Amino acid sequence: MSDDGVSYTPGELDRDATFYVAGHRGLVGSAIWRKLKASGFTRLVGKTSAELDLRDRDATSAFMAETKPRYLVLAAAKVGGILANSTYPVDFLSENLRIQTNVLDAALANDVERVLFLGSSCIYPKYAEQPIREDSLLTGHLEPTNDAYALAKIAGILHVQAVRRQYGLPWISAMPTNLYGPNDNFSPTGSHVLPALIRRYDEAVRTGATTVTNWGSGAPRREFLHSDDMADACLFLLEHYDGSSQVNVGTGKDATIREIADLVAEAVGYTGRTEWDTSKPDGTPQKLLDVSKLRDAGWTARTRLREGIASVVEAYRMTAWEKADVQ
Repeated sequence: MSDDGVSYTPGELDRDATFYVAGHRGLVGSAIWRKLKASGFTRLVGKTSAELDLRDRDATSAFMAETKPRYLVLAAAKVGGILANSTYPVDFLSENLRIQTNVLDAALANDVERVLFLGSSCIYPKYAEQPIREDSLLTGHLEPTNDAYALAKIAGILHVQAVRRQYGLPWISAMPTNLYGPNDNFSPTGSHVLPALIRRYDEAVRTGATTVTNWGSGAPRREFLHSDDMADACLFLLEHYDGSSQVNVGTGKDATIREIADLVAEAVGYTGRTEWDTSKPDGTPQKLLDVSKLRDAGWTARTRLREGIASVVEAYRMTAWEKADVQ
């Protein structure tokens, strides 16, 4: 029995049960889909946002009633970098709250046995003690540039905890560090820092630019986890963990944005100069997760950052350069 009274013993999931991956085309969702398929799951269900708008409560309820999954990973979310989050806080708060509430309520109404809710490390206070432990949640002020998104994710964690207390269902939450991988968002205005750097340096190589300018000072430290490692951790948690606390998922190692930019420049073959626009915000000074809970349970990340970035650059170029050729 878990710390909140839920009676459930984790174990191998039924490979023939219906498994719904909400957000299966995104960075995390697509990695989870690949992992589940490779692990022998035969009844995976996914819907694109065009096929099912999870902000639509009635449509979400009808879909869940028809599908009746036994397992569910909620990886669908409106996401973006510092610029997008600080410019459109209402959108990030409202849309994510609606997606989460609709999916979790429909899952409860249809007796979904096992749910994994995915949040973000931005749920933790801006000046949380490093590395950040799970019990740092709600102990301080959030980073202002993405507080709306963070609050939505915190609400999702509490929603899962409330379902555990009120209904005794073994639902769990996981909080990944900064993620990167194939199928990321590389748009100029909506991407996170690593895909933004990849796009910027790759364009510099293609155009012959001799200078690249990045936001901020480059001093903040960030931890990055490959999406395939995240997917592996998700299945591990579903089969090995049950508890009310969210579980941090990361590598336990970080690097400065400058160091990460250097790795990206190396991967794309950029040899020009890098400048830093210190008039732009840095965000949280450091965000390194304490991953001892997950490590003690038996899981650790495998992908090294240098090799991971190189693989993402290769995948990005295959897509970006193909589009450029078509145009």
